[in-house]
Amino acid sequence: MMKIALVQVNPTVGDIHGNYLKVIEGIQSSKKSGASVIAFPEMVITGYPPQDLLYERSFLQSNKEKMLGLAEFTKGYVVVVGFVDFDDEGNLFNSAAVFEDGNLIKIVHKTLLPTYDVFDEQRYFEPGSVDDIKPVKVNIGNISLNIGVQICEDLWDDDYATKVTDILCSRGADLVINISSSPFHTGKRFERERLVLDKAKRNGVPVLLVNLVGGQDELVFDGQSLAADSKGRLVAMGPQFEESIVTVEIDVSTGEGVPISPPPYDKEKEMYYALVLGIRDYFRKTGFKRAVLGLSGGIDSSLTACIAVDALGPDNVIGVSMPSKFSSNHSKTDAEKLANNLGIKYIQVPIQDIVNSYHATLSEPLAELRGHFGIDASHDDPVADENIQPRVRGNILMDFSNRLKDLRILVLNTGNKTELALGYCTLYGDMTGGMGVIGDVSKLEVYKLSYYVNKKAGREIIPHGSLTKKPSAELKDDQYDPFDFDIVSPMIDEIVEHRRGKQELVEMGYPADVVEDVYRRVRLAEYKRWQAPPCIRITRKSFGIGWKMPIVNHFRG
Repeated sequence: MMKIALVQVNPTVGDIHGNYLKVIEGIQSSKKSGASVIAFPEMVITGYPPQDLLYERSFLQSNKEKMLGLAEFTKGYVVVVGFVDFDDEGNLFNSAAVFEDGNLIKIVHKTLLPTYDVFDEQRYFEPGSVDDIKPVKVNIGNISLNIGVQICEDLWDDDYATKVTDILCSRGADLVINISSSPFHTGKRFERERLVLDKAKRNGVPVLLVNLVGGQDELVFDGQSLAADSKGRLVAMGPQFEESIVTVEIDVSTGEGVPISPPPYDKEKEMYYALVLGIRDYFRKTGFKRAVLGLSGGIDSSLTACIAVDALGPDNVIGVSMPSKFSSNHSKTDAEKLANNLGIKYIQVPIQDIVNSYHATLSEPLAELRGHFGIDASHDDPVADENIQPRVRGNILMDFSNRLKDLRILVLNTGNKTELALGYCTLYGDMTGGMGVIGDVSKLEVYKLSYYVNKKAGREIIPHGSLTKKPSAELKDDQYDPFDFDIVSPMIDEIVEHRRGKQELVEMGYPADVVEDVYRRVRLAEYKRWQAPPCIRITRKSFGIGWKMPIVNHFRG
């Protein structure tokens, strides 16, 4: 039996030396496991995705030097490492270096370059030639083996004419190793399983995939490296959201391994820990230490606080209640109860005096402007009074973050995806924050994740009142959110994730008047989303680098 180590590591974009050390550590640990072949993820040397760092020559040169410096650590082994290659003409290639016994024997270029959603690889890279899709012959002890090396999208070939895996196998590959930096979204595991198992079974060769793990800006990489044997059976699967060395044992004479059962699937658990990893790595990699967030007693801020505590620890989370005259007693008590259940620092900052001061300060200038333009105060938008409150709250949180510099505090935004889609949020107010924790979580999923929090804890963390009360921004008397989220939340998922038009939504059974209102709101709120904090991506389509919609947009659907 041959042992192959799939090393799912958590690199940092731009930390080329640190990533290089991680690879060396992974090689040394894999040797102890008895592995003969050791594989690392796509672009592990640079971190993924490096984006426009790829235009900096010193960055490219440093990445290549570190790749070449790995050779001495590969003696006695075959090692596959992702990096960025370049030629004398300045062309860049998303590449894999193959080392054998201390020598660089082959550089493989990625053939299929994705340019959709969060991917933009054709902006930077040239594709590998189809003629160069060939297995790499290696010698491991007295065994000669043809390894088909491919990179991430080369496995996702359903919509491409070039079928990289099939070509590698037709040209003599004894096994295929795919090195990936495959971003997470809920259920992504099943896509990878399908591809790996189907291609292994169809070609009669083992297929192995090593995946990156960790958070990078809004993206989360979940690891969960896996392998199928020559019969298309699952023979290995790594853990989610943590670094690990996944050891795969394959009989080289038959390509078979010992089949395993896949781990059970829990959607809420998967979503929750993706968010935890995204926040933890964002703080660790940017140098922030503590989080501050507004606690309203509502469901969104409650869930955000729970995620922050699991990511950073209770000692590093500060919850701030900022009641106005419209804040209900149960909102204040639920916020305090949540903070006590989590063990976080809790403070209360009443804002009504500040709001009154705004009104007093602005009264005369507003009257002067109305007089100059000949307009009457009765035509004022009443929402302006409501918006002062979230903007005061945002300013308070930002002052804590800016002023207490030794604490290295980042403001966490608590808005959910449904509200962000509708524009039901105040620019420079409750949209304040350095990172949106649940900005890719629909309102209905917020509730599901909140119940999951209490379930996993085995006790009440999020108070019962927060889970059951009617949603309200509490910016005026008797105010409640003007949406039926049981209808609106899944409708927005259809609009955003599946790009449904108005007629399609009506045909799906959504009320025509609600469709018209929601579709209009989504379109008009684009300018807000352009100014929103980045959000941890956990769905197929989030508001971030994969969402490219114009602000000026007269299309009515």
